[in-house]
Amino acid sequence: MVALDVLGRRGALRLLWELRNGPLTFRALQTACDSNPGSLNTRLKELRQLRIVDHGDAGYFLTPHGHSLMKALEPLQTWARSWAADVLG
Repeated sequence: MVALDVLGRRGALRLLWELRNGPLTFRALQTACDSNPGSLNTRLKELRQLRIVDHGDAGYFLTPHGHSLMKALEPLQTWARSWAADVLG
């Protein structure tokens, strides 16, 4: 349940979403997530400890665990699109 606790924290899923297409630098993630540096740094540290995100020359990126997590979240994304179309128009 540790992973679910971290994923439920503010900004964690957004951070993973922004990394879905490839590595991003800290500054690019900060802009994409509209996050303050302290919060972003905390989330990145937590996700790195869980081996969902890592850091390399090109910036932060999803690990194989991160990619498998994103794959597992695809049904939620499908539901969210349907819900948004129905409820939000």
